[in-house]
Amino acid sequence: MALLTTLYPWFKIAHILSFTAWMAGMLYLPRLFVYHHGAEAGGEAARTFTVMEEKLLRLIMNPAMIATWLFGLLLVAGPYGWHDDGWFLIKFVAVILMSGVHGFYAASRKKFAAGEKPRTAKFWRMINEVPFLLLAIIVAMVILKPLVN
Repeated sequence: MALLTTLYPWFKIAHILSFTAWMAGMLYLPRLFVYHHGAEAGGEAARTFTVMEEKLLRLIMNPAMIATWLFGLLLVAGPYGWHDDGWFLIKFVAVILMSGVHGFYAASRKKFAAGEKPRTAKFWRMINEVPFLLLAIIVAMVILKPLVN
């Protein structure tokens, strides 16, 4: 426990940085889907978007999500004991939902790569707001810490 207490600030820094990288991808990938949706199937632009989407997910979003979870769980294991607080439970549910959206994006990327155009461009514009709304909930819970037991 002493080691977790000593390393807590470093875990917090790593958590914030990895979460920031994850959110950048979560906000950018659906925008790529909007552009990909408008590209000619099998054309050069569609191939370019396929590569961009795959690299964004594989090289940035997946590692950042894993790091966010890893460092977040290390923070929870630390000495502060807020894992039973209401604000934390709301934050945790929002992170689980964010992970679900990530999974939905990953499945959709595979469909785009296979030449399909899942959903509509309007859908992708609208769903692009979901990660931001979840981010707002997460940040509000962490900063305001309402519902403390």
